[in-house]
Amino acid sequence: MKVAIGCDPNAAGLKKTLVSYIEEMGHTCQDFGSDDPIYVNTAIRLAEAVAAGKCDRGVLLCGTGIGVSIAANKVKGAYAANVSNVYQAQRAELSNNANIITIGAQVIGEELAKCLVKEYLSVTFDPKSRSVPKIQRIYNYEKEIS
Repeated sequence: MKVAIGCDPNAAGLKKTLVSYIEEMGHTCQDFGSDDPIYVNTAIRLAEAVAAGKCDRGVLLCGTGIGVSIAANKVKGAYAANVSNVYQAQRAELSNNANIITIGAQVIGEELAKCLVKEYLSVTFDPKSRSVPKIQRIYNYEKEIS
């Protein structure tokens, strides 16, 4: 799987750790950087790449994970979920077909962040699940407002 990863300067250390961890799991990473203090720029670039299918999934980091989530969700076809526990990381994909997760580097420790990424990347949305009508409504609304 090709995983896009990016962050603001506050999360550069965690991003470096996660890149190594993701690659150890056998995935490849496309690094969208960590130097831009305007995290929105990084989040949008990453979300555009994921929405366009250039990367399979994305991981965005900032202090809380909230700002990058809001920014990424402005990109049509990007579906970012801010996660802080293993259940959320699993359900982001299983129930919501999220193609990006966001994590707060100043609120989540390194080991938990690794667990969140591992769980998120280990599951796949089931197109026959009971969540399909809910997800389809999101997709339909996105088309309506375009």
